[in-house]
Amino acid sequence: RGGEEEEEEEEMEGWHQLYPGHIPTSPLQKALLAAGSAVMALYDPYRHDMVAVLGETTGCLALPNLRDKMKNHPEGYRILRERPRIRLSTLDMAKLQGLPDGSLGREYVRFLEDNRVSPDTRMPPKFVDDEELAYVIQRYREVHDLMHTLLGMPTNMLGEVVVKWFEAIQTGLPMCVLGAAFGPVRLSTRKLQVLATELVPWAIRSGLNASCVLNVYYEQRWEQPVESLREELGIFPPP
Repeated sequence: RGGEEEEEEEEMEGWHQLYPGHIPTSPLQKALLAAGSAVMALYDPYRHDMVAVLGETTGCLALPNLRDKMKNHPEGYRILRERPRIRLSTLDMAKLQGLPDGSLGREYVRFLEDNRVSPDTRMPPKFVDDEELAYVIQRYREVHDLMHTLLGMPTNMLGEVVVKWFEAIQTGLPMCVLGAAFGPVRLSTRKLQVLATELVPWAIRSGLNASCVLNVYYEQRWEQPVESLREELGIFPPP
């Protein structure tokens, strides 16, 4: 009875987990987490844990909008219903490596290998107080490397800023807007010139022209050529 009574007391206070790892927080707590994570993310953009917290605590308007876009699209709705995950445990890496050059699966694996990154590094959500919206931001994180693949951008600071501009237009997430706006301060003058004259205008045009990138069941598109998927989505060829 002791455990049941504690559970009832927690539910009465609004303190109960909506999904594994969920940490319920008040609006004030979210504001404090957002402020602290924003400072740390600006100080060190490679603090992925702080970037993740910032995305969760500031996405209260953008995430429902993204979910609605998915619900109103046949492929996006199926993703919401089936909840696929992109992790090493769900990927057949040998099969993807054996796909033809230029295919989404082969180029995705090439991106992971060249940049020494893993899909398993994406943190699970903690501070989103809605189970379905938690999956939406999880999905956004897990397709982030696919955005790099489609946009032809590496994981250095220049590539990350370009992807953030595209994602800011696509998702409206304040975290992406912040990264797009403040990421360039760490770039050299030469890279800033290339960013301003070529890459940012292209990323903005592509972001505005492309259909919602969360409405693609990438796990069923591995054999599709990257150029074909870009054309289908409305992403202009990289400069």
